[in-house]
Amino acid sequence: MVLRRGLRNWLLAKDADPSVRLRVLRDLLDRPADDPAVVRAQREIGRKGWAAQILRGQHPSGQWVTPGSSAFDLYRPKYVATNWRLIVLSDLGLTKKTPRVAKAARLFLDRFARSGDLGGPASEVCITGNAVRMMARFGYLKDPRVKAGIEWLVRHQKKDGGWHCFRSRTGTLDCWEALAAFVAIPSEVRTPPIRQSIERGAEFYLERRLFREGPAPYRPWFRLHYPVHYYYDLLVGLDTLTSLGYGEDPRMRPALDRLEAMRNRDGSWNMDALHPDTEDPAYQFRGPFYPLGLEVPGRPSRWITTTALQVLKRADR
Repeated sequence: MVLRRGLRNWLLAKDADPSVRLRVLRDLLDRPADDPAVVRAQREIGRKGWAAQILRGQHPSGQWVTPGSSAFDLYRPKYVATNWRLIVLSDLGLTKKTPRVAKAARLFLDRFARSGDLGGPASEVCITGNAVRMMARFGYLKDPRVKAGIEWLVRHQKKDGGWHCFRSRTGTLDCWEALAAFVAIPSEVRTPPIRQSIERGAEFYLERRLFREGPAPYRPWFRLHYPVHYYYDLLVGLDTLTSLGYGEDPRMRPALDRLEAMRNRDGSWNMDALHPDTEDPAYQFRGPFYPLGLEVPGRPSRWITTTALQVLKRADR
């Protein structure tokens, strides 16, 4: 991919997070793994920038924010407790090779598996999908608890190909976490049931053009967020579907056109809102919540811009 000079310089600037620089160098500019700039960016993740800042706040026990011995203590308060920070660390590219990540991941797997929230009777698609996605990225794909979560996601797919976090006979575009979890599973180790589930899930999204659900356009889906955690938006759908190889399906064109129309004149995209999007009238806030922000909403975002550029590259745009 050819990037205009100003945009490239901004994405690779010294003050850019190393996770962004790594993605730009490796995924957009196709630099090899042994390229000195790639090696340097990889080495800096967890030592500088966003991931380092998150790791500095970790308790010696392996948790963040809330002490305690239950799965609930890893989940609350939203969206700054251990569960939410681990999701972001997995996005930023850390793995279990980082001792602090390994300690927190083991704690998470032990507690959520014991409580039945990871492939057990208390599982929900949103929690289980996020857990599978981040644990696969961390390097725990062979862990039997993660395998149980994957099998649970496959079993709980709706007849229409979608998923739903609440009781429903039909799926919803809002429930994207299962399909995104399958993205984190390398294609060569996906079982036939997983591949079939991906095909059905992708068709669910493509039939709806990634944003057409309900009688009127749903405004929050056209605001770009990070972290995403639970939120679906246009870029979440495009990132997931293009990662699964559907970038050139003609039914992707309306969503890709909308994404390109959101681009700033300098080639960047804004991050429109943090998670949770407090302007979303349908979102129910239960108890206190605290956004985990890495960048300033309403301004150009290196993270969002890099993701959008990856989407366009996969779609050959």
